[in-house]
Order: sequence, then C-alpha cells, then structure tokens
Amino acid sequence: MSRMFNLGSKEILIIALVILFLFGSKKLTEWAKELGEAGKELKKAKNEFSSALDETDEEIKEDKKLKTGKEEKVTQVQESEDV
Repeated sequence: MSRMFNLGSKEILIIALVILFLFGSKKLTEWAKELGEAGKELKKAKNEFSSALDETDEEIKEDKKLKTGKEEKVTQVQESEDV
C-alpha cells in the first residue's frame, strides 16, 4: 500500500478517528462543505484567469498581424519610391 507522508493506513485511520472524536461529525461535515466550496471558487478563479490569458494571447496575435501588415505597406511604399 502506498504511504502518504510516511504514514500507513493504520496511522491515518487513528488520526481520522481522533479528529472525529475531538470535533464531532457535525463540525467535520461543515468543514468538508467549506472545503468543497473553496475548491469550486479556486476552480472558477483558475478558469477566469485562463480565459483572460487566452484573450490576451489573441490580442497579442492580432497586434502582431497589424504590425506586420503595416511594415509590409511601408516596405512597398519605400520600394515604389525607389523605382
């Protein structure tokens, strides 16, 4: 069996039982609910950040296209003046 923090399954079970006795099942369910809500908020924030990053990436690509287009026009104008 895999070990988490060098604890075996028996040690984890004992720790879980001690926590259950100390705080009670009602408090543990409240904590689990709060932890789940915090996880949802974290996932939402991650998705919002990812979307903003994608939008910024698209804006940068558009700016590069515009810049390249302007540079090509300047080059064409310079070449036509040289002729």
